[in-house]
Amino acid sequence: MTSRADLLVGTLVLALVSVIAAAQAAQEGAAITPARSALVEGRPVDSRPTEKRDNTPEFAGQTRAPYHATKPYTITTLVDGITAPWSLAFLPGGDMLITERLPGKMRLRHADGRLSAPLGGLEVLRSADAADIGLLDVVLDPAFATNHRIFFTFYDYVGGTNSNTCVARARLDEATLRVNDVTVIFHAEPRIPSKRLGGKTGGRLVFSSDGHLFLTIGDRSDSPPWDVAQRLDTHLGKVLRITRDGAPAPDNPFLNRADVRPEIWAYGIRSPEGFAITPDGTLWETEHGPRGGDELNIIRKGRNYGWPLIAHGIDYAGGPMFKGQTAMEGMEQPIYYWDPVIAPSGLAYYNGRLFPEWRGSLLAGGLRGVGVYRLQLKNNKVVAEEPLLTELKTRIRDVRVGPDGAVYVLTEQKALLKLTPQ
Repeated sequence: MTSRADLLVGTLVLALVSVIAAAQAAQEGAAITPARSALVEGRPVDSRPTEKRDNTPEFAGQTRAPYHATKPYTITTLVDGITAPWSLAFLPGGDMLITERLPGKMRLRHADGRLSAPLGGLEVLRSADAADIGLLDVVLDPAFATNHRIFFTFYDYVGGTNSNTCVARARLDEATLRVNDVTVIFHAEPRIPSKRLGGKTGGRLVFSSDGHLFLTIGDRSDSPPWDVAQRLDTHLGKVLRITRDGAPAPDNPFLNRADVRPEIWAYGIRSPEGFAITPDGTLWETEHGPRGGDELNIIRKGRNYGWPLIAHGIDYAGGPMFKGQTAMEGMEQPIYYWDPVIAPSGLAYYNGRLFPEWRGSLLAGGLRGVGVYRLQLKNNKVVAEEPLLTELKTRIRDVRVGPDGAVYVLTEQKALLKLTPQ
């Protein structure tokens, strides 16, 4: 028989879970960025108190870079009414391939402006007990012009909720609006369900110049966090590097160790949402912190990025993370952090011709920050910050730079936008 004490404990636990869930929702929900008219040249974009009250930068310029305004831009809506857009890729003929997260779909946005019906072929990925899949990132094979191959990430279902992130490849047939020869090349392990639909799946893909794939995987934990990001026997909370067949890439840092997943490239990652590589091979990543402490990192081979042992933020319930430390020996510091957070999403490196003042900048989408944050870089440090699109007051899911030098943005208001100079 259940005692009154057991019922009381259960009630308190449920109440705590509700508080934490509400804090997590608030973390990614309400708009925080001031209007452009309120921004002051040379002063930080955000002047509010930090969530972590003793949050002291480890070096000058690690947070709250000065605001620097550039030229105005024109916003053009290319597509309206996309369901849960998540990512896009530019095809050689001028079409774009767009992913919709849930239910998982791919569509073509044709160069003439038409939006296709969902592409066929993805249904082979559905589990026997699941109605659909969750679709995430998509990238083109470096030899796409000849092999028409694409790579994409998705999650399927275990026990009625989503499991860890998988990587698949397929051949795109634009003429018949299908993906053919769909093959799952990688499953992140362990394949455990999440309590929150889609929570901290990671799933961003980047090709390196040697033709291997970098892949992000979130730690999948709720609050308080567990230690999986620090453990090397799991893919959770890691950046991975695999071949186009899904095998561990040659010269990965932990090959030939029986106790380590050989696909691991870097670890100690919380919830990676943005991923971009620069022409010189520098791999940039943005990730959600807890309350406070969203991060911009340079991902380096074999490095430990500290989560959850160090963080520039606090737990959702208000207490410290671990011992409240922001630095420990042997653990990497973020190049930049936001506290309060912007809840970063897609990330792009601008090297186009249309916006000369943006060249060499990172463009970081913001979900709670409801904008795109242009981060001006100098010697791999953030020296200025400029919020873009905040006037729309809409959550940003992905940011891409097109072959034409324009910036393309997917919003959670179901739109694909194009930014060009005025």
